[in-house]
Amino acid sequence: MNYKKSLAALAIAVFSVGAQAQTEIQWWHSMGGALGEWVNDQAKDFNASQKNYKIVPTFKGSYDESMTAAIAAFRAGNAPHILQVFEVGTATMMASKGAIVPVGKVMQDAGLKFDQDAYVPAVAGYYTAPNGQMLSFPFNSSTPVFHYNKDAFKAAGMNPEKPPTTWPEVALAAAKLKASGHKCPFTTSWISWTQLESFSAWHNTEFATKGNGMRGIDARLSFNTPLHVRHIENLANMAKSGLFIYKGRGNAADATFVSGECAMATGSSALYGNVTRNGKFAYGIGALPYYPDVNGAPQNTVIGGASLWVMSGKKAEEYKGVGQFFAFLSQPEIAAKSHQRTGYLPVTKASFELTDKSGFYKKNPGTDVSVTQMIRKTTDKSRGVRLGNFVQIRTIIDEELEGVWSGKKQPKEALDLAIKRGNEQLERFEKANK
Repeated sequence: MNYKKSLAALAIAVFSVGAQAQTEIQWWHSMGGALGEWVNDQAKDFNASQKNYKIVPTFKGSYDESMTAAIAAFRAGNAPHILQVFEVGTATMMASKGAIVPVGKVMQDAGLKFDQDAYVPAVAGYYTAPNGQMLSFPFNSSTPVFHYNKDAFKAAGMNPEKPPTTWPEVALAAAKLKASGHKCPFTTSWISWTQLESFSAWHNTEFATKGNGMRGIDARLSFNTPLHVRHIENLANMAKSGLFIYKGRGNAADATFVSGECAMATGSSALYGNVTRNGKFAYGIGALPYYPDVNGAPQNTVIGGASLWVMSGKKAEEYKGVGQFFAFLSQPEIAAKSHQRTGYLPVTKASFELTDKSGFYKKNPGTDVSVTQMIRKTTDKSRGVRLGNFVQIRTIIDEELEGVWSGKKQPKEALDLAIKRGNEQLERFEKANK
């Protein structure tokens, strides 16, 4: 009996030591649905690849919600090790000195080989400090593309292999779709990101001064040029004629494209995984439309999606685990698999080359659009948009433009007001972070 007892005690002791030896790494994220499954699989695969660390992913609601929750948790001293933050939170994270540990430092301290040049430049550049240090890990970067329903094109008598490439062509295609009985010819997700931020970069025009905030926190908004006004006027006219249907803020419009309700949509390249899994129609991807009479267009689109930030105040051993996890995600095979599964951009050049060599882009036409849009040569006007209080600025833009779509406000008036209100946010951020 005693012998059995001591054996059981020994087994418990051995088991406890084994369990203790595994260091847990908390990872807060904002990925639901098909993308949530992808995140869980990444953690599962890493956990199965080694025995020392266990990544524990936790869904924390929308990007806005998870960022707010993490800031509160940090103040209370129980922040996660890894936090997924969308690109509009980048300037805020950069300014929260003491709250984060630069990813370059995490990798270095963990004794891991870390070559910033291995990452896709347009992606890595966005998350790099002026001193050249990479601040966060570019986990799920996307860019806006043009999604369209090939079956709807066919039914409207259009060539399903030829998506519109210019805005005048989009209006024409929308009119044909409407004539063929389509109730929602064109819609868009993330109005500010697709129709103002990326629109500006694509036309090599500033959205905000100081290289869109990349060169300093004293940047101010500048998206009320004649080109911006003309574009919002065109969309307003399309809205009046039932060619453009506004479906709400954030990514609310995505579901209406996947269901087949809307035939064309500008939105994140990462919608790909959802459409291929849940869409019941032949699906096409085209480049973001542009105005052909604008010099320098098309240039390159800007980054969206999110990156992984490492929070401060953790143990050295835990940071080692974070470093190992990032090294795992950077492996060409792993990164290529993620890119092909989700429609997010490949994180590294090697994962792009691997995907290309595998014939994936040939087999799935349009899946390389996001990459080719991003790897064009960037200019000071098209490197990306990095502004303080950007979440609030986007909400202001949504509010003002909703006045336009409902016919209550003139485009110029709405853009002027959005700039006035947005600049107040920028001034506030500048004062707080001087």
